[in-house]
Amino acid sequence: MSNETTKNEKISHRNSARIAAVQALYEIDVTGAPVDSVLGEFMTQRWKNASKDDDGTPIELPSFDKELLKDIIEGVSEGQGEFDTLIAEKLSAPWTMERLELLVRAILRAGTYELVRRIDIPKRVVINEYVNVAHAFFVENEPSMINGVLDKLAQEIRVHEKK
Repeated sequence: MSNETTKNEKISHRNSARIAAVQALYEIDVTGAPVDSVLGEFMTQRWKNASKDDDGTPIELPSFDKELLKDIIEGVSEGQGEFDTLIAEKLSAPWTMERLELLVRAILRAGTYELVRRIDIPKRVVINEYVNVAHAFFVENEPSMINGVLDKLAQEIRVHEKK
C-alpha cells in the first residue's frame, strides 16, 4: 500500500467520523439522550446499520476514526455554551441560534469545536470538511452559510495561522 493510499484512507476515516459526529449531535439535540448513550450506539452499531439500498440490503459504509468521533461529540457537548456564543456572534440578522435548523446547528457546533480546540487540524481543512458535510445533507444555501460562519470564526480564532 502506498503512502498516498494510506493518506486517502485516513482522510476518508476522518470524513466519516465528522458525518457520524454531526448525526450523533443532531440526535442528542433532538432527543435529549445522554451523550454516552448516543456515542456508544454510534461506536458499536449505528454507523454499521445506517444505510440500506432499495431492496433492504445493508450498504457497507466506510469505517471511521473512532477517536475523532468521540473527541468531537464529547468536546461539543462539554463546550456547547461557549461554541453557541461564538457562532451566534457571527450569524447575520435575523438569524439566531434558535432559528437555525438543528442539523445546521450541529454542523456549526462541530466545526467550531475543531477550530477552537483542534489546532492540530488546519483551519482550511476544518472549514472544507464541514462544508462537505453540509453538502451531504443540503442542496440549497446552507453550505454557503456554514462556510461563511466558519470562515469568520477561523479568521478570529486562528489569527496567526496562514490561510
